[in-house]
Amino acid sequence: MSLEIEAAEYAFLSILSIAVSISYSFLSVIRLVQQFLKENNLLRSLAVLQEETNISLNTVDNAEAFKADILHGRWDAVLKTLSTIAVPAKKLIDLYEQIVLELIELRELVAARSLLRQTDPMHVLKEIYPDRYLHLETLLGKSHVSSSEMYPNGVTKEKRRKAVSQSLDAEIAVVAPSRLLALLGQSIKWQTLQGMIQPDAAFDLFKGVSPAAHAEDDTPPSIAVSTIKFPKKQYAEVATFSPNGNYFVTGTIDGLIEVWNYITGKLRKDLPYQAAGNIMLMESAVLSLTFSRDSELLASGSQDGKIKIWKVHTGQCIKRFPLAHSQGITSLYFNNDSTQLLSASFDGVVKIHGLKSGKTLREFRGHASFVNRAVFSTDMSRVISGSSDGTVKIWDAKSADCLVTLALHNGKLAPLGVQSCTVTSILLTPKDPDHIIVSNESSIVYMISIKGKIIKTMKLEAETPTDFITAAVSQNGEFVYCAGEDGKIYAFGTEGAALVSHFEASKSEIIGMTHHPFSNILAIYADNGLVSMWK
Repeated sequence: MSLEIEAAEYAFLSILSIAVSISYSFLSVIRLVQQFLKENNLLRSLAVLQEETNISLNTVDNAEAFKADILHGRWDAVLKTLSTIAVPAKKLIDLYEQIVLELIELRELVAARSLLRQTDPMHVLKEIYPDRYLHLETLLGKSHVSSSEMYPNGVTKEKRRKAVSQSLDAEIAVVAPSRLLALLGQSIKWQTLQGMIQPDAAFDLFKGVSPAAHAEDDTPPSIAVSTIKFPKKQYAEVATFSPNGNYFVTGTIDGLIEVWNYITGKLRKDLPYQAAGNIMLMESAVLSLTFSRDSELLASGSQDGKIKIWKVHTGQCIKRFPLAHSQGITSLYFNNDSTQLLSASFDGVVKIHGLKSGKTLREFRGHASFVNRAVFSTDMSRVISGSSDGTVKIWDAKSADCLVTLALHNGKLAPLGVQSCTVTSILLTPKDPDHIIVSNESSIVYMISIKGKIIKTMKLEAETPTDFITAAVSQNGEFVYCAGEDGKIYAFGTEGAALVSHFEASKSEIIGMTHHPFSNILAIYADNGLVSMWK
């Protein structure tokens, strides 16, 4: 028996013995093993397992990056990704047809002819849709082809790409890496004791989430369902939900970092360290919090410029950056694989820190005042930052070069140097990875593109409009919620940019808010020591 097959069988039998004992889905077990084989380049074993079980892995490391590859015509990357994915013949036909058309458009006729005549999807096209195949052959034989000949009936290349992207998106899923090794490294009992899995609750072992963890349809909140109340003179400076929806964490002015049951408003006592009275702690006020994509790690930034990385399940601090910035940390954001951490600060600098090395990997300098928010773009190629100098900057994440500087004023792009309002929020939109929500201290919220163009504005039309303090996006990106200086929350529809509802959330000054990743839960925290959950 080869070492490759032996390793595959060992992995399969190990996880099978665990899964069978707790009645998990056999389908999930097969896919866990398939993921292990793929990640370890055991491609022959993967092919055999897929053929014998008739179960395909159909996962990608980054769905947004995969869709971006299609939308931008990076076909070599798309085909490489699809090489281990089972896709229905009709969808492959549409994909290959589009690639052939674009090769013809680029006059790459040898490549276009090879793809048309030597690939299985195009052979199927010839048999089932001979007219479409003949159309491609005709275009190949012409010395010049117009856009109307290639894309008749008013269809454009961009529309075709979008249709292909939507079609293939339905065939793939995104799963955290190395799920099998993680399960072998820690027992299910340990995970249950740590609160990762609720006792007797259903759990999808393959995806690592509860079956109920699917996004609800977006609905603007209208009622307060629970409240967290802090002691007098204590309040939350920051709060956030974990990406898997299991944790709600607050950071307070006195340095406490606490995990709550957001449904009951009580401290989570199923976490042993909190049950024992041990709380995650910073030496000064906690100004920023962020979770890693897998919800395993929590990063916290404080008023004195320090950063700590915590294991949420144990409350253990696993990494410290004691000199991350010279002033308070206003914003934190993990990259997709949790190897780097993006930070912004009152010192006007944005940095990327390496979690393994503990060193600063890159610095982004150019803002003339506090940087209040910084995020990675969905594909990790850009950094977007917003400052009290009134500008939004879009940077190259690898070179740290500033690509675009925007000043947003009165619903338009203002000339640089014109006094603009302080930028308070920068939010990625779930509906489109290339769209970014920006709020500043005005009554207007902006949707901009990753290239720095204003797509639309959402404006509060009133005789005496209030300025917005901060903003949040609903779980599916259908609504943008803006907190006004008047203590009210205003909900705008992202499709039509119209105000759809509003409600009074607090009679005190609102500090911030954050939205649950799956449910219609909006957490609003104010300087009166209350954190209110609205649904």
